[in-house]
Amino acid sequence: MSYFDAASAAPLHPMARQALLASLDDGWADPARLYREGRKARMLLDAAREAAAEAVGCRPDELVFTPSGTRAVHTGVAGALAGRRRVGRHLIVSAVEHSSVLHSAEVFEAAGGEVTQVPVDRTGAVAPSGYEGALRADTALAVLQSANHEVGTVQPVAEVAQVCRAAGVPLLVDAAQSLGWGPVEGDWSLLAASAHKWGGPSGVGLLVVRKGVRFAPQGPADERESGRAPGFENIPAVVAAVASLRAVRAEAAQEALRLRELTERIRTRVPRLVPDVEVVGDPRRRLPGIVTFSCLYVDGETLLHELDREGFAVSSGSSCTSSTLTPSHVLKAMGVLSEGNVRVSLPPGTAGEDVERFLDVLPGVVAGVREKLGAPASAAVAEEDVTVVDALGRRCPIPVIELAKAFPGVPVGGTVRVLSDDEAARLDIPAWCEMRGQEYLGEEPADGGTAYLVRRLG
Repeated sequence: MSYFDAASAAPLHPMARQALLASLDDGWADPARLYREGRKARMLLDAAREAAAEAVGCRPDELVFTPSGTRAVHTGVAGALAGRRRVGRHLIVSAVEHSSVLHSAEVFEAAGGEVTQVPVDRTGAVAPSGYEGALRADTALAVLQSANHEVGTVQPVAEVAQVCRAAGVPLLVDAAQSLGWGPVEGDWSLLAASAHKWGGPSGVGLLVVRKGVRFAPQGPADERESGRAPGFENIPAVVAAVASLRAVRAEAAQEALRLRELTERIRTRVPRLVPDVEVVGDPRRRLPGIVTFSCLYVDGETLLHELDREGFAVSSGSSCTSSTLTPSHVLKAMGVLSEGNVRVSLPPGTAGEDVERFLDVLPGVVAGVREKLGAPASAAVAEEDVTVVDALGRRCPIPVIELAKAFPGVPVGGTVRVLSDDEAARLDIPAWCEMRGQEYLGEEPADGGTAYLVRRLG
């Protein structure tokens, strides 16, 4: 099996495994106790904290270990908002943040706070001016990921941090995807990360709160981890997490060059090998190992299953792989094609031969899925100068398939009215128009769903 889903969880690094086993004998006792075993555990914990702080670029007393990256985000957002409640009840996030950030924003909004989502461009990047324009006198906190988890786009953190600093607003950076590749640049105020993203064990997160940032931990008080991460520390896992972070950092520069070449190979060759594909994300400002593309007329869930049968583990943001039939919020915010979405995220050490085999297999897999989905008869009927495609009750990617099948019979200047109740159609039909050079006229309410209007230009 070729594991191409490192953005979800990287394989355990050999140094993490070695450190975990070694620290099981010395890191089991309570580090708050003064007897010998407690002191040994405290030494391991202190050494890990110092090493992690050096990798992040902060003071050891600014960093605490949490039970997960998600917990680090939740604690960081809630604590910063509570610490600055006298300033106001306004939170700024980008539209493509990880779900842990968006869920924190939902909780804050439900409690009476206000949330502003900064939009992104078609590559998935925010503009610093977007954050500058969202800042208000009552803004308590701004949040921005260092790099996007679905498409790999690197965000302008340093520029946004400068804008926020000038306004006196702390910026929390979700560095889960990027910390293994290097420290986060800029004058940020808080930072969260997750060990299993860089080859550490799951169940370990980092939260950094810079000195001078007003912070009020929420929930019952606890004397451990500065009161910011209650509960007994999992010292062997913490030691393993930091050992793997140091190890991947030592290899980062050389491995980044190698993985960039492999992902660029995928970015350039997939559109040549597979027709009707949109490669998404910034082509230059991106993480080394992530490449994402979407295929027209493909059921994402079937595509992932077929690739799994061929020995490839990949992930998807397609609505076709979701029980809610709702496209990824990241792809939706970018306004790109969502159907048949594939995210390839290569772990360090990925062999070039595995990438070549993936490129050999992919065209046949996509063609096979398209062939299976091409069976439904077109639902197009003539209605004066408008062709109506009734795709109500039919899920991604059927509405776009039916649009494409009906299009050859539409005269130049004619209009197609696609009826659909699938949320993915709101993204996929405009994306199809852009890929095909046709004019998307917009949408309007229709019985049982929405009508999407397309004009044939040629």
